[in-house]
Amino acid sequence: MHQLSIKYLISFLAFAFLSLNINVASSNEAGVSELDKNETYQSESFSTRIRFIVIHYTSIDWENSLKVLTQERYGVSSHYLIPENGDETYTDQIKIFQLVEEKNRAWHAGVSKWEERTNINDQSIGIELVNQAECSMRQGSKYNYTNNYICLFLEFDNEQIDALIDLLKNILARHEEIKPTYIIGHSDIAPNRKYDPGPKFPWRKLYENGIGAWYEDEAFEKYKNQFKSKTPHISQIQCALKKYGYGIEISEKMDEQTFYVLRSFQYHFTPNHSNGKVSTEMVSALWALLEKYFPEAINNDSLVPCDKN
Repeated sequence: MHQLSIKYLISFLAFAFLSLNINVASSNEAGVSELDKNETYQSESFSTRIRFIVIHYTSIDWENSLKVLTQERYGVSSHYLIPENGDETYTDQIKIFQLVEEKNRAWHAGVSKWEERTNINDQSIGIELVNQAECSMRQGSKYNYTNNYICLFLEFDNEQIDALIDLLKNILARHEEIKPTYIIGHSDIAPNRKYDPGPKFPWRKLYENGIGAWYEDEAFEKYKNQFKSKTPHISQIQCALKKYGYGIEISEKMDEQTFYVLRSFQYHFTPNHSNGKVSTEMVSALWALLEKYFPEAINNDSLVPCDKN
């Protein structure tokens, strides 16, 4: 009887010891994320995921913008949202609202392309400006892609733009990979379906504050004189747009995709001539931009060599 008791005692102690080991192991496994990491040595060979800044307008008021950009059921978001004065649903002073951390991917760009890069959401910071501009489609056999839309673009609030400039300067100070030509509008990366931020957006003011791309007036006038009698062939214009960054196929004809890209370029750089048609102003601005940011794209005859791929 005594021997039997000892036998049971040994079995109980063995089971308790095994259980203790299992609990310790489980505890260690659960605490992997709490390891003390040594960060004494840091590599100099890295970069952030951020390459682009994409600017949008919301087309709705502050209250609805905040709802759409923060509630999961809408499936869209942006890193930042800036309200405007004069909005009845927003009565506070102008502030910059961060909705998504920059390290995370916001859902603002959709199907998009710039410089042969796709999935711009993966590589960008999205900024939404409250602005109730509105575009709608017109139905009927007398309309085609050149005239089946009607837009009411509204001026942007000066205080809102000043806040945007402060934000952009802050972002650029932390992300040196963002080039001037990588600060773009939604319509630049999705010209066949988007209009924002539209021709009222003050791209030149941003440039004058050290943000984004713009052409030199002297170069613009030079090309304007050169092209006033004859603009380049449409294939050359397509090549130039592609060299600058737009997602366009070299079809060598004035087709639907070219219309959309021309219109988006004009919204950005020649807002007073933004009907989607080739113009001396549009071509002069494009060549002046290439001369400034991609000088190797233009040869001595002011031609832009490129292949069709």
